[in-house]
Order: sequence, then C-alpha cells, then structure tokens
Amino acid sequence: MAASLVLALYVAAREKAFLVANQDVMPHVSTGSLGPVALYFFGVVVVMAIVLFFIPLRWLKYVFKILFTLMFAWGVLVVTDLSSPSAVAYATAAIAGLAWLFLARIWLHNILLLIALSAAGAIFGFIFAPWAFMIFMLIIAVYDLLAVRFGFMVWMADKLSETTSLPAFIFPRALKDWRLKLSTVHFNELKEKESSEREYSILGGGDIGFPLMLTVSVFYISDLAGALVVGVFGLVGLVGAFLIQVWWLKGKPMPALPPIAFFSLIGFLIATYLMG
Repeated sequence: MAASLVLALYVAAREKAFLVANQDVMPHVSTGSLGPVALYFFGVVVVMAIVLFFIPLRWLKYVFKILFTLMFAWGVLVVTDLSSPSAVAYATAAIAGLAWLFLARIWLHNILLLIALSAAGAIFGFIFAPWAFMIFMLIIAVYDLLAVRFGFMVWMADKLSETTSLPAFIFPRALKDWRLKLSTVHFNELKEKESSEREYSILGGGDIGFPLMLTVSVFYISDLAGALVVGVFGLVGLVGAFLIQVWWLKGKPMPALPPIAFFSLIGFLIATYLMG
C-alpha cells in the first residue's frame, strides 16, 4: 500500500498542477449525492454475481480478459500521460495491457494492479468530496464484513480466479510461485484448508483502492501533509487487519476494509479538524 500511496499522490499532484494551470476544477460528489453512488456500486456487485453464476466460464474468461487488459492499460496510461509524450504513454500502456493478456504471471498482475489502483485513486479521489467518500467507505466496509462473513467474497474470488482475472493482489507462499500463471491460482482452499497449508493469500483491490481515493480527495481539498496522515492511518488499518487475521482468526478469511476504514476515519478527522 505504501508504494501505491506514493504513486497515487504523485499522479494526483501532477493532475492538480495541470488543473490549476488550466484554471479548471473537477466536480465533487457531495454527501447528498451518496445515495445514487452507493446504489450504483451495489448494482454492479449484484450484476457481477449474476454474471458469474449464470454465464458459462468458457465465455466469461474472454470477456474478463478484455476488461482487465483495458483496465491495466488505462492505469499505465494515466500514470505516464502527464509526464511523457502522448505517443510514449499510449505505447507503454498498450505494451503493459498486452503483456498481461499473453503472460498473465502473478508478479506482473500484482504490479499492474498496483498501478491501476493508484491511477483510479488519483482520478476518482478528485471526484468525491472527502466527507462524502469517507461515508461511502464506511458503507462499503459494512458490505465487506457481511460479504466475507457469509462466504460471498470468497466465492467471487474463486470464480474470478477461474477466468484468470482477479481484482486482487496474490501473495504466494513460495517465492518461486510468483512466476506462475494466474490460471494456476484457485482460492477454494481459503475455505477448505488451514492457513499453514495454503499456497496463496489474497488482498482485495478495494482494500487498497478505497483508502487511496480518500487520501487523494483530502490532498485535493487540503494539502500533502493531511493526505499523508490519512494514508498512513489507512496503512495502519491494513496492518491491523493482517494481525487480526493471523493472531485472532488464525488465518481465516478476514474483511480488511473495516479496520482500514476505521483508522482512515481517525486519520481523516485529525487531518480535517486538528491540521486543517
């Protein structure tokens, strides 16, 4: 998360400078607009579940491969476009997307997902007002808790892993396994095996992406110091989630977003009322 935080703030700083230079201001989603945004998010979740349940895997894997190729290429484009000539940025993005499409190794997937989440944090963080996104993040944290508690999140992760398109970081236990193809990764072992017997662990992309968006939102409204406070507290929440999973839950699936959201809220309150 630390690397994604640095990258997201770098992109956000360049984007903010570009907007200031062009005297342009991006619209912000206020707390009064949270209802439609939340409904849209949960609508996407429902549609995704229906698609994964009813559409045959042989069709799904091609659709998701195309979507993830475009997403990873977009992330690289956003990161490189403000600091490189457009031709170089588009070429780099195309190479990155095609590399994932045809190689799809675990290490490459993790790097490109980190870049894509950093880009998303830098872009969507500008769209939301900080309080609006903080409330939205707390709502999603409750969803994350329930989704993991009732097995929905693990089911979705396993289904998506069968398409070799998983919006999550994959951490193999063995160093040599970082070179494996994504097609070798399946996550039904999260439910069936003890933590000491598992070959992989995962961290959902949202557990990184959501705090990044909040951090960038604070950066855009306030300053770098306040944003760093929010980002560091989000990182503390991530570490806390890991410790809870290891020591308390003994390796069972852990919804990471609730502790991340809780500590992000503390950091946000400090940045808003003590530093603002």
